Amino acid sequence: MKQVEHTTQIKIPFFDVDRLDIVWHGHYVKYFEIARCALLDKLGYNYNTMKETGYAWPVVELKVKFVRPAIFGQLVNVQAILVEYENRLKINYLISDHKSAEKLTQGSTTQLAIDIETNELQFVSPQLLQQKVQDYPHA
Repeated sequence: MKQVEHTTQIKIPFFDVDRLDIVWHGHYVKYFEIARCALLDKLGYNYNTMKETGYAWPVVELKVKFVRPAIFGQLVNVQAILVEYENRLKINYLISDHKSAEKLTQGSTTQLAIDIETNELQFVSPQLLQQKVQDYPHA
């Protein structure tokens, strides 16, 4: 499979941290979402395109492993890597410190295609997604 990935930089905002300036664990999912949206934009198959072509892609599985905390003001890289797309959309994530590249958090999300009109699960990913991945320039 072609490697489709994207790295987004995020500066940890004050409203994402607790009294100790540590990011609350639930915000890491938001960082995954930001990186996933950027990856899908880069691929040319974002949520608007999904909807326009008749599909919803709910997250059915989420995994997060916390290694070290991110803190207020820290610049982090959030890397999203597409690892499966033919029958489901699985994306791995790595959050690391921008300067040192130290791993902070890793995880994954799995999404399944649902036909919006019939609400039926699709056991094969829509052809448009498969074509976008195949046509994606190899970096």
